[in-house]
Amino acid sequence: MTFTVQGGRTIRKRYKEFGELTSFGLGASAGGHGLASSTCSSLTPGKMAGPWTFTLLCGLLATTLIQATLSPTAVLILGPKVIKEKLTQELKDHNATSILQQLPLLGTIQEQPAGGIPVLGSVVNTILKYVIWLKVTTANILQLQVKPSANDKELLVKIPLDMVAGFNTPLVKTIVEFHMETEAQAIVRMDTSASGPTRLVLSDCATSDESLRVQLLHKFSFLVNALAKEVMNLLVPALPNLVKNQLCPVIKASFNGMYADLLQLVKVPISLSTDRLEFDLLSPAIKGDTIQLYLGAKLLDSQGKVTKWFNNSAASLAVPSLDNAPFSFIVSQDVVKAAVAAMLPPEEFIVLLDSVLPEIARRLKSSIGLINEKAADKLGSTQIVKILTQDTPEFFTDQGHARVAQLIVLEVFASSEALRPLFTLGIEASSEAQFYTKGDELILNLNNISSDRIQLMNSGIGWFQPDVLKNIITEIILSVLLPNQNGWPCAYPSLLVETQLYCLPVKTWMAAIREGWVPAGSVGVSSTDHPTLQSINTCL
Repeated sequence: MTFTVQGGRTIRKRYKEFGELTSFGLGASAGGHGLASSTCSSLTPGKMAGPWTFTLLCGLLATTLIQATLSPTAVLILGPKVIKEKLTQELKDHNATSILQQLPLLGTIQEQPAGGIPVLGSVVNTILKYVIWLKVTTANILQLQVKPSANDKELLVKIPLDMVAGFNTPLVKTIVEFHMETEAQAIVRMDTSASGPTRLVLSDCATSDESLRVQLLHKFSFLVNALAKEVMNLLVPALPNLVKNQLCPVIKASFNGMYADLLQLVKVPISLSTDRLEFDLLSPAIKGDTIQLYLGAKLLDSQGKVTKWFNNSAASLAVPSLDNAPFSFIVSQDVVKAAVAAMLPPEEFIVLLDSVLPEIARRLKSSIGLINEKAADKLGSTQIVKILTQDTPEFFTDQGHARVAQLIVLEVFASSEALRPLFTLGIEASSEAQFYTKGDELILNLNNISSDRIQLMNSGIGWFQPDVLKNIITEIILSVLLPNQNGWPCAYPSLLVETQLYCLPVKTWMAAIREGWVPAGSVGVSSTDHPTLQSINTCL
């Protein structure tokens, strides 16, 4: 299942029906057209808010571009395992086994004795005089099978039924029991009737003649065995009609419930900060043993107004085979990019480096000393690093891996009293995008970061080659920016330690000071000691 999220703040989707992804990857299609996709290699069904939960292990998928009649922005592909698990749960919810236990066996064979032939009917009635009651005592639905039918655009669903029936007779004190096995079969196909949009329906439900077996469980006297054999002979033609008339409507209702749940599932909005992403079904399809749901997408603002439609993808999505995965969810790259843009707005971070990251502060001072010793000597215990993310990150795929590129401005101030930075750097940085879930939230984690290009924008210590600082600058960004974008404030000691200042976004710092979480005088630094902090103080 594929979804795109940006650092720590999540593109949320309540996919409890599809479980927890323990790892996640993106693939790229040929011709430079990217898509977000994943395949999953293990499945563990459990209990859930809809009827099922899956634990998935997902891996990287690289696919090739193919042409399709539709140009959806997303495709949800459900393999046979998912269909079986979901339909099995729906049958349980519709009390299918109770329906089997309530089959009117005796009444059915009494109403249609021996095919309506009078002579045989008289014999049957004589036999049934010795049967006081006849009913199913236990019933089970065994593991379902979902296979492609002879028509590649249809699915064959097989539902094995296992029952034990018994009858009471004055000829013996115990219940005479026999084992009944049969198999209900139905076809899933697309309904393209003019009465509404194309949908999937289940039809042609019946039992398979070759699957019907009835046998006596225990032997009795010759007379009782003969009576049991006659009762079983009467049940053989009656049971298929009973299943068709009593159980098939339940199977059809269960499939309709499963399909409605799937449609509801894809429409659950995904939170993107103040915006949200929603999907709508364009058309269903059946291919091989899978159900494919072609989806359109739209981006809405906090007021619910549509700000962007994604119903027509710039390139056809590559639709891979599942290869034993339970399902796959593929999203076009333009949707991913819009999601990343909504979730990673430009932000500003201020770090009292010597207090939060003292070892990095020491190494920064040493590196600056190689450029200008006097400037390095000015770095005190209140040296500040200011990081600004510019515009919105760019999402792209590189050799089958998903990456996020960012433009960053980094400034180093010698102390909290300094009005001007020692220097200002412009940095083109990129990170690997990895997906996982936490509870029912699908999360994109920015893993590692590389400073692909560093440019000296302004310097108060003279011109220098910024690559000299590449390693230490990369480590600062890795230690400050990534944890915040991934939702872990600084990933260092607790934010609520009074002797520390924190690597927080400005807007978060403002709220923290207002609530008293961040003491204004921490480490001897007042919120008015630095021009940037003065602006924070003004806003409080």
